[in-house]
Amino acid sequence: MKKITIAIDGFSSCGKSTMAKELAKKIGYIYVDTGAMYRSVTLFAMRHGLFNADGSVKTDALKQQMSNIDITFKFNEKAGRPDTYLNGECVEEAIRTLDVSNHVSPIAAIPFVRAAMVARQQGMGRNKGIVMDGRDIGTTVFPEAELKVFVTASAEVRARRRYDELKEKGMPADFDDILKNVQERDYIDSHREVSPLRKAADAIELDNSHMTIAEQNDWLMRQVEQRIEG
Repeated sequence: MKKITIAIDGFSSCGKSTMAKELAKKIGYIYVDTGAMYRSVTLFAMRHGLFNADGSVKTDALKQQMSNIDITFKFNEKAGRPDTYLNGECVEEAIRTLDVSNHVSPIAAIPFVRAAMVARQQGMGRNKGIVMDGRDIGTTVFPEAELKVFVTASAEVRARRRYDELKEKGMPADFDDILKNVQERDYIDSHREVSPLRKAADAIELDNSHMTIAEQNDWLMRQVEQRIEG
């Protein structure tokens, strides 16, 4: 069976990672959560005082530190999914906090950060057999991917999913704060100068506002089967 590259892009908190993880596990592909990579850089910057008081990034200082940021993924047998490691430390929970969410978009908009992450992502997918989700996978990272999916849902639905996810993990959550964060990230991601969030011309759009996880997984599996068998 031939291996393909699967690129899943879309807005924040629209379920990209959930469906990408499940798909990769089902078909035996490598899964890479590119959002976790940008969140890890953000966490590093927060821990090392690389944000100004107004929330802007100390870009010169961050640029000097980029070589000290090592991001890897290790499969968690118990959880059945890959965990994100920053310089050898598992940061899977730390990078999912609302505080990190509130700081990640400015980091992700920095050209040298994106260049570094894209280079790493392309290296990971050189041999195909990979499912990667993010904002610019089908447009910048893997423009020749055999399957490109662009996922969307209303801001309110996405905020509710994020709220439920945080509450389930026992983490603090306020729906209004999360909705504001989702809307702000949508704007920043769509308007940044480098690799803005946009649907690739040959991507299939999936609005999963009113779909169950099982329904979207079935839909995605049908798209994959068509590409592999075709």
